[in-house]
Amino acid sequence: MNKVNPSSISVSGFFYKNPALKIKEFQAFLATRFGLIFALHMQSTILYFWVYSLTNNKLSLGLVGLAEVIPAIGCSLFAGHFVDHNEKRKMVVRCLYGYFITAICLFVIALPFVQKSLSTTILVGLIYFFVFIAGILRSFFGPSMFSLFGMVVPREHYPNATSWSSMSWQMGSVLGPLVAGIFIAWTGITIGLFAVLIFLMLVYIPIFKISVKPILKLEKEPALKSIKEGLRFVMNTPTLLAAQCLDMFSVFFGGAVALLPVYQKEILHVNEVGFGILRAAPGIGALITLGLLAYIPLKTHPGRKLFLCVSGFALSIIVFGISTNFYLSFAMLLLSGMLDAVSVLIRSTILQLVTPDAMRGRVSAVNTIFISSSNEFGDFESGVMANWLGTVRAVVVGGCLTLGVVAFTFVKVPQLRNFTFNNDREDEK
Repeated sequence: MNKVNPSSISVSGFFYKNPALKIKEFQAFLATRFGLIFALHMQSTILYFWVYSLTNNKLSLGLVGLAEVIPAIGCSLFAGHFVDHNEKRKMVVRCLYGYFITAICLFVIALPFVQKSLSTTILVGLIYFFVFIAGILRSFFGPSMFSLFGMVVPREHYPNATSWSSMSWQMGSVLGPLVAGIFIAWTGITIGLFAVLIFLMLVYIPIFKISVKPILKLEKEPALKSIKEGLRFVMNTPTLLAAQCLDMFSVFFGGAVALLPVYQKEILHVNEVGFGILRAAPGIGALITLGLLAYIPLKTHPGRKLFLCVSGFALSIIVFGISTNFYLSFAMLLLSGMLDAVSVLIRSTILQLVTPDAMRGRVSAVNTIFISSSNEFGDFESGVMANWLGTVRAVVVGGCLTLGVVAFTFVKVPQLRNFTFNNDREDEK
């Protein structure tokens, strides 16, 4: 009988290919990230559905995104400076407290007797207000988690850890909308928002399994000078700047998620569960891709693959825009998520590799402006364009504009086109 060589198992096993998962604090980091994203995506899905059911106005969907993006951008640079000068786990915990209080307020105004006592205008205004507060919290939470990531994972494991961090985010973004659709259909908006409260409470369990971390930037300096350093670093790193701009404009023009309530009600004619399935489709596709990448790591020509994936993303959005078949629409959203997952992984790894430890908060804050906020600006743009051109034309035009952005960036920024994960920061300048 042939004997199995133990060393051959160790170099080909799951944990050999995914060494970051053996780190206990990184496991807690993933659980925290998943739990919060799950709760927030569940909450946002319910809010989008609630606002459209109250107003029956496409533009109101865009205003939900705008209510969050204004404070996210307005506070981001200051938040990055503040995060770099404070302990990271404490910052995350404070943000969780804020999200929990905001969720309580949304649940209260969703109570039937409260809704009856308020006019539609006031009720929608209150929803926008609490979304605005969540935008402020987000401007601090993003840099805090990004900085904490660099303290629980060794640098050599960044690409692998980034893949799993993205997977935890995608799992939350998939399951949150899906569960939200089920709650909307079976129990209603009020119970759904109460469930969000429960899930937010559970997030406190893993975060306290991460130890207190040292503050790397001990010397104090004026906020404006500190913020200027973060901006200068991003602007002087062509690969990072181009990757952020590519994502910002592709999501801005190519995002169609905000219009899903319109597609559900007026084009595809499906129920609330169908809406939840469509909302979850991009995340399902992303999970499939990230699962494959856990076994087949992305190593060669990441820059070129980034451009191919964003181009495929734009084409899938165009097909989704003209589709009147639920299954084709689901397939295109699924494909868009699969392609976007690869591009997100590449962009996130670039950000982790080129950012100095002492500047993580500020650089992540700039990233929030370029990347994270593009989702909400994209939601607003989708609502405005749909109100102006019509839903289908708005989505198709957005996909075409995304292709234009890809072509322009491919020609103008060869550093991104030729990027490899072995490049150091000096090569990028």
